[in-house]
Amino acid sequence: MELNSVKETFGTALPHNGTAFDVLIAGAGPTGLALAIDLTRRGLRALLVERQDRLSPGARGNGMQPRTQEVYDDLGVIEAAFEAGGLYPPTARWENGEIVDVTETIERVDPTPDKPYSNALMVPQYRNLEVLRARLRELGQDVLFRTELTAFDQDSTGVTARLRHTDGTERTVRAAYLVASDGGRSTVRRALGIKMSGPELEPVGALLADVRVDGLDRDHWHRWELPGGGFVGMLPLARTDRFQTMIASGNGTTDISPETIRAELVAHTHLDAAQIGEVLWSSLFRPRAGLVERYRTGRVFLAGDAAHIHSPAGGQGLNTSVQDAYNLGWKLGQVLRHGAPDSLLDTYETERRPIAESILDTSTRLHRSRTLRRGRDLHQLGIGYPDSPLTRELRTDLAEGIPAAGDRAPDAPCSTPDGTSTRLFDAFRGPHFTLLDLGGTGIDDSSLPADPALLRLVRVGGPAPDLIDTHGHIRDAYGPAPAVLLIRPDGYLALAAPPEDATTQVTAALEMYLGTGAVAAAAAH
Repeated sequence: MELNSVKETFGTALPHNGTAFDVLIAGAGPTGLALAIDLTRRGLRALLVERQDRLSPGARGNGMQPRTQEVYDDLGVIEAAFEAGGLYPPTARWENGEIVDVTETIERVDPTPDKPYSNALMVPQYRNLEVLRARLRELGQDVLFRTELTAFDQDSTGVTARLRHTDGTERTVRAAYLVASDGGRSTVRRALGIKMSGPELEPVGALLADVRVDGLDRDHWHRWELPGGGFVGMLPLARTDRFQTMIASGNGTTDISPETIRAELVAHTHLDAAQIGEVLWSSLFRPRAGLVERYRTGRVFLAGDAAHIHSPAGGQGLNTSVQDAYNLGWKLGQVLRHGAPDSLLDTYETERRPIAESILDTSTRLHRSRTLRRGRDLHQLGIGYPDSPLTRELRTDLAEGIPAAGDRAPDAPCSTPDGTSTRLFDAFRGPHFTLLDLGGTGIDDSSLPADPALLRLVRVGGPAPDLIDTHGHIRDAYGPAPAVLLIRPDGYLALAAPPEDATTQVTAALEMYLGTGAVAAAAAH
């Protein structure tokens, strides 16, 4: 079946029996959508199926941390995300119908040249999903709604999956790999028999709702403390007419009807019934926490909530999930498009599971502390992979504060030789590796892969620079010493080497991502 024909069926009908894809993705939440975008821009055939008839409604998790904003920058959706969101307002605490104090619970941080995205961004999850889907459609693909993955088998060359449409139609499709992004109650995870375990959280439910309200200002995140430790919170959702409402009254109700939501708000706030308008979405929330014992079984991977679930405290879950997709996407691309060994995919679990474990500890601690204050330690900019088998730091006597291999690659404003303003993130953006030659190291590019979809050499300084460090921001971010830095497609330093024998070191590092034969063939081509 031709690719164009497959694209025409997306969102409307099941593909034909036996249709082959590179990757089948189950679940069109933030994880599945981000992965589909990343794979599609790499020229891969990804089929994204969703059993619901639409994207999930409701604000749900709406905090987008700065590191995820960097991911969205690379995926081409950051401007749309900013248009759909805004910063969190200060929190106003109410007593007896009056605001008694106002606090900045979400720390505000000024951007810097190396960290252009410096504050948590509030984007209601339903808007986040719309932004991601619009980007996927822009790339020529879409979600196949009303389609459930009901069964699958795998062998040494791929996965055979059974799909069922809501009209009863069934089809079998074939994919090289299957990625489960089907949520905390993942059917794929259960079918694989992979266990999830984690700390016990207080089994106290809360009502969540998106509500229209009259007579309540949109300049504050409103909070009412209740006797017995409960609370009501109402967050004005940026660029909407809604308030995200959480009612933790401790009365044990599981009724999420609009009538119950309104009655609870009247009972526990100063608002009267006339002020409480339409309840657009509601759900019962019970905090859970858990982490799977493994992320991969053969050709099947778990990502996002299918692999780890967190308390929403600290706004870490969605961000961790999107970054799962970002880590796995480029590795699937290397294997399927550039001939990298399948063993590269094992580093997905090696790198991401410890991150999820650490974030699970953080979100659980915040949940139990009940503190509302959130600082820059939750921005996820300090996440890295220094202990990954893909990481090589070959420099010695590295100055304090200079990023080492495994760390996030900082941004830096600079210019092209003709004086045009640009930044390092512009050079990094895309599915390729970036080789930064800092200070004119004399690296021999004739022995490196020449495919710009795979590797791009960017010289900073030296006799024939591609970028000029106009105001010294690159020096400030990466240090003054000449060096060769290999930046992974997901924005982390894979290799950091001194000028001596840099060409050999870069070639050796690339062999981990491509294999010896593929590097030689790419260089020869």
